[in-house]
Amino acid sequence: MVETKDKEYVLNQVEEQGIKFIRLWFTDILGRLKSFAIVADELEHALDEGMGFDGSSIIGYQTIEESDIIAKPDPSTYEILPWRPMEKGVARIICDVLEPSGKPYEGDPRYVLKTNIKRAEKKGLTFNIGPELEYFYFKNDQSAEQIDKGGYFDLTSLDQATDLRRDTIFALQEMGMHVEYSHHEVGPSQHEIDLRYADALTMSDRVMTYRIVVKEIAMRAGYYATFMPKPLLGENGSGMHTHQSLFKGERNAFFDPNDEYHLSDMAKGFIAGQLKHVSEFCLVTNQWVNSYKRLVPGYEAPVYVSWARRNRSALIRVPMYKPGNELATRAELRCPDPACNPYLAFSVMLASGFEGIEKGYELPAPIESDIFKMTPHQLDANGIGALPENLGLATVEAQNSELVRNALGDFVFDRLIELKKKEWEEYRVQLSQYELEKYLPVL
Repeated sequence: MVETKDKEYVLNQVEEQGIKFIRLWFTDILGRLKSFAIVADELEHALDEGMGFDGSSIIGYQTIEESDIIAKPDPSTYEILPWRPMEKGVARIICDVLEPSGKPYEGDPRYVLKTNIKRAEKKGLTFNIGPELEYFYFKNDQSAEQIDKGGYFDLTSLDQATDLRRDTIFALQEMGMHVEYSHHEVGPSQHEIDLRYADALTMSDRVMTYRIVVKEIAMRAGYYATFMPKPLLGENGSGMHTHQSLFKGERNAFFDPNDEYHLSDMAKGFIAGQLKHVSEFCLVTNQWVNSYKRLVPGYEAPVYVSWARRNRSALIRVPMYKPGNELATRAELRCPDPACNPYLAFSVMLASGFEGIEKGYELPAPIESDIFKMTPHQLDANGIGALPENLGLATVEAQNSELVRNALGDFVFDRLIELKKKEWEEYRVQLSQYELEKYLPVL
């Protein structure tokens, strides 16, 4: 029997394990991990009442005249940080962010996801997520110098990357995460470690943890790990293909043994909802200028809005590794990248899927031919649209989306749009080396 991680459990573990510092983690609107440390003697007070901090200094949080907010540790997320020396024991707890009154802070991405999850819970459903986060190892953070030249699934002789992946898996396991497998990805120095699926809130916490573990283990060895979507010109970018399903108790609500695709009406509505609204929520799943350097034809990243079973050029795939297997039936959304805010990304994914279920969206026929080879006329004939080509267009699509506003809430929605407009404008006016080299000598 697994012991519940409540307040008493955490306090006992801290004492028994000699933990001296507890790092309190939370996330800003852009998905960057924030943290401050308390000593063990302060933990009981923190668990009871939370710890105050200045919200006006966090991107997208409060204005300066209403800056006081509270970080309230969630004891179920207590874990020891395995990369810190045990004699100076350090643990972490992920926090919910609250108003001074104790009400949830509407700018907290974790609260946004909890709000969307309730929509599923009211129907007795659990939203399960299995993301595949890809990333690169480089020599440092000042260049994109790779540390290996391997390719997809390559079995190479022992090198730095092999050790890094192994040590990262050990650290993830020590933090209570079930690792299914790991491998070299398509690009040089590109890697992937896959976690077993979990409910959306648990998995969001794990994605935040996964990213910092990968970086910490790399840094400890003198290297740099990045989740930047497209760090290398001419090579595949890093995606976060996200496997999704809705469960009712132990049964997979996406499964229908009598359907030709083994998909229930709920699954079809869910997929149709995401296909209809993906251009609106793309800003959330792909939120950086660099995200759209990955979403181009020719590098295995999805560009066109369609679904399929075995076709990896489609935006949403229903994998056929185990046809007719109830537990394996799922929808894989292939556009998200690993630099997103998982709390917000999973929120819009769930909201768009539920929109399709509740409004009875009809799922079009799957496209099993290579979409990248289709002509514009063939794309039009098949009703295949495209994702936004850049952050500016994605921001416009999101800004006009009632679904995205409802999923994120007015507070987060307005601040996210404001931040992304600013980012796009800063990027838009930059002069690139490409322009200088191409035009300066001839114009």
